[in-house]
Amino acid sequence: MAPDMAEVDAVIHRRLSSQVALVNQISHYIVNAGGKRVRPLLLLLIARALGSDTPQRHEMAAVVEFIHTATLLHDDVVDESSLRRGRQTANAMFGNAASVLVGDFLYSRAFQMMVSTNRLRVLDVLAEATNIIAEGEVLQLMNMHDPDISVDDYLKVIEYKTAKLFEASARLGAVISDAAPEVEEACAAYGRAVGTAFQLVDDLLDYEGSTAELGKNIGDDLREGKPTLPLLVAMQRGTPEQRELIRQAIIHGEVERMAEIVAIVRATGALEATREAAVAQAEQAQRHLQALPESIYKDSLLQLSVHSVHRST
Repeated sequence: MAPDMAEVDAVIHRRLSSQVALVNQISHYIVNAGGKRVRPLLLLLIARALGSDTPQRHEMAAVVEFIHTATLLHDDVVDESSLRRGRQTANAMFGNAASVLVGDFLYSRAFQMMVSTNRLRVLDVLAEATNIIAEGEVLQLMNMHDPDISVDDYLKVIEYKTAKLFEASARLGAVISDAAPEVEEACAAYGRAVGTAFQLVDDLLDYEGSTAELGKNIGDDLREGKPTLPLLVAMQRGTPEQRELIRQAIIHGEVERMAEIVAIVRATGALEATREAAVAQAEQAQRHLQALPESIYKDSLLQLSVHSVHRST
């Protein structure tokens, strides 16, 4: 997929152009930070698996990357993050106000690009996705510092905040390929499941990985008061004392006893339980791929679902 991805990068750099110097500076800083580009890749693989070589695929892949990048800019301001992808966050470098406003620029540029396709269905898919993502951000904000949320509430945040853009990316690959409705739905379901698996592993790595590998500070989720699945499982399985330690850490966003909490998460099997949940999502994604014809692109989509679970970054 290297040639396709190179074409997407060319579109990204062309479309980032602005007459405002600071917009250019921050946009290029965040987009060139070396992200995985999973969402654009997903869209391109779906389109290729459906036999499409429409030039629109590169524009649409750039659009989903712009939307994703805008959410990152806003996320880092809300979460007061200082490190992403091994570099200072844009808000740490340029300030919160500039980050929020450039995030708005990326959203609006993405919608300009959508309109240029002259396809109402494209607008429909991405307008819904951006709206759901915003709701997911608010849901997560409401759940901050709440150790009593249910696993279902936690999964709803993942579905809205992360899985929705994966779903939209896969669905767009089908839409621009003029796929049948049942194939489009299968592609969307694949994207949703892969996105859920991806986020579950992200949450797991906050207690299993290292700052050098992840490119972000270990323990950020706990510092921000996010009750993720590893913590929820550890509270379910731990002793009353362990449960209370984790509860207080979530409530107050404390990382002073991070080593103890990581030890509890590991001892209770919470990491294994989280990865098992991610594996279940990946297997679900693979079943949805049965709707696609056999090809190297379908094989790559299968590999992507496996990689979403078995990764260290």
